Amino acid sequence: LVSLFMSDLMVGLVVMPPAMLNQLYGRWVLQGDVCSLWYSFDVMCCSASILNLCVISLDRYLLIISPLKYKLRMTSCRALWLILATWTLAALASFLPI
Repeated sequence: LVSLFMSDLMVGLVVMPPAMLNQLYGRWVLQGDVCSLWYSFDVMCCSASILNLCVISLDRYLLIISPLKYKLRMTSCRALWLILATWTLAALASFLPI
C-alpha cells in the first residue's frame, strides 16, 4: 500500500504541475528536455500505480486461495522483491525508450 501511495503521490507532485501549465497555456512552456523527462515520469508513475494494484490483487488472491500457507509464501523479503520488480518494470517501460 505504501508503494501505491508513493506512485500516486509522485503523479500528484511531479506529473500534474507541468500538465496543469500545459493545460493553462495551451502549449508546452518548459524546456524541451523537460518534456521528455516529464513524459517518462508520467508513464513510470502511472505504470507503477497500475502494477502496484496488480500486485495487491495478487497478494489478496493468494491470501484467499490458501490462507494457511499465506504466511509461508508471502514473506517480507518476497514482498520487497515484488515492489522492486514493480518499480523496475515501470522505470524500464518509461525511461528505456528515451
